Amino acid sequence: MNDADESKPQFPTYKGKPLVRCGDVIYYGSMQDKYVVKLEIKSKKKVQDLDVADRVTIQLMYTDQNIRSRKQIVKSSEKTGLYLAMDIADAWLTRALAE
Repeated sequence: MNDADESKPQFPTYKGKPLVRCGDVIYYGSMQDKYVVKLEIKSKKKVQDLDVADRVTIQLMYTDQNIRSRKQIVKSSEKTGLYLAMDIADAWLTRALAE
């Protein structure tokens, strides 16, 4: 590994795209691409001793910071559970980036 690799943060990935989490918000995709998906955990439920995401909103967004925040959202939905939300997020992002 060289010095350039060490300075670049390594994020966990899902299907080859980075996942960045800040509290109950997860960004899926690269900010260098035209689109990214924002997943926000709206509610959680207890499963044994763990808090598990219950309601999750999904937003396909432009990464261009010059676009007003309301205009950045291309598509939005709400799903039950993080797994279903991640599947939808991946489908949306893959299709959007293929255009």
